[in-house]
Amino acid sequence: MLLKNTLAAIVSAAAVVAALPATAQPLSKRSVSFNWGSEKVRGLNIGGWLLLEPWITPSIFQGLNQSLGIVDEFTLTQQLGTEAAYNILKPHWDSWCTFADFQKIANAGFNTVRIPVGYWAYALEDGETYTQGAAPYIDAAVDWARGTGLKIWIDLHGAPGSQNGFDNSGHRISTPGWQQGDTVAQTLSILNTITAKYAQPSYQDVIVAIELLNEPLSSELNLDTLKQYYRDGYDQVRAISDTPVMLHDGFVSPSTWNGFLSVSDNNSQNVAVDHHEYQVFTDALVALVPWQHRQLVCNNAPTYASGADKWVVVGEWTAAMTDCAPALNGYGIGARYDGTYPGSSYVGTCADKSNIAMWNETFKGDMRGYIEAQLEVFESHTQGWVFWNFKTESAHEWDAFVLLDNGLFPQPLGSYEFSAICTS
Repeated sequence: MLLKNTLAAIVSAAAVVAALPATAQPLSKRSVSFNWGSEKVRGLNIGGWLLLEPWITPSIFQGLNQSLGIVDEFTLTQQLGTEAAYNILKPHWDSWCTFADFQKIANAGFNTVRIPVGYWAYALEDGETYTQGAAPYIDAAVDWARGTGLKIWIDLHGAPGSQNGFDNSGHRISTPGWQQGDTVAQTLSILNTITAKYAQPSYQDVIVAIELLNEPLSSELNLDTLKQYYRDGYDQVRAISDTPVMLHDGFVSPSTWNGFLSVSDNNSQNVAVDHHEYQVFTDALVALVPWQHRQLVCNNAPTYASGADKWVVVGEWTAAMTDCAPALNGYGIGARYDGTYPGSSYVGTCADKSNIAMWNETFKGDMRGYIEAQLEVFESHTQGWVFWNFKTESAHEWDAFVLLDNGLFPQPLGSYEFSAICTS
């Protein structure tokens, strides 16, 4: 039985808130207002808005009683209760992303926003520990997108039990709990709620993709169960329209999914693979010097962009070459770069990495080169890209708005300062 909450009142209040691989099969004729195949996705993630991530908005977590152990959105409600959590979340939902942000994104030449949302925005079972109220803001975003010409990619970022154990799923735990009990059926029910509304043809002027699940940690999950979930989710969308379905690759090569929900698989149409490309989450990666980061961009492209039989989009990537952003690895957990992460070794100081005011011209140039290398590769090898994140409170390596304002993110988007970085 679904938890009865104050969603009706919230809806009322929120109303006021105002390169394709050679082996890929072409998408079928579609009514979605985006030219898949000839138009590249050039987007920004709207992270930390409808699903909290402590490193994006650390002030929310730093302002709480630290003895309570609040490290994610799950523990926020668990420790404070629904009313107190709502009183923290509602002002955040109202202010973290606005029409002005969408206008800035559009003015900078981006064409898409990817909006992460947790399952609890739509339904909770009795006793589940989350606070509702985020769902109506998707409607606000649709209005803003229509007003600015942007397209939206809805991303189910958090599933019941957590599909990866990361705080970006809403619940930081040691082992993913998704696929236990009735969590998969619950997720499909929630996905159906999203699909039944936003896959309608009346939304296809704005909604250009629905991602069935963000970053399922396939190494810790039953792959057959994940595939069946993807198949069932695809069928739900197709029962409504031809709106594209996005599958996260589960941290394996996109080509691993060849033959699954492809044209060769019962003529499945309009399916794309979301691949995330980061170079900061191992000791070896943060130890690379800038030119090595750039070279790795070039070297990595064939591992995820070649041989896939579906569109590949790099749905998350960053300008960061370190994991220094406070709480990036989890609230209260250190960084590999400065050796404060358990088991890591010191590479360098994090003191000057998160604030652009402390970057020297060499570091700025290296970062712009790293951004351009990724843009060059993603544009030439995949269907496009979506940078993470549109803004942060204080993690400027990850902050598109700060990078744009300081001339490190190319403007116009195709205007590069460096010659071709990948020479082969």
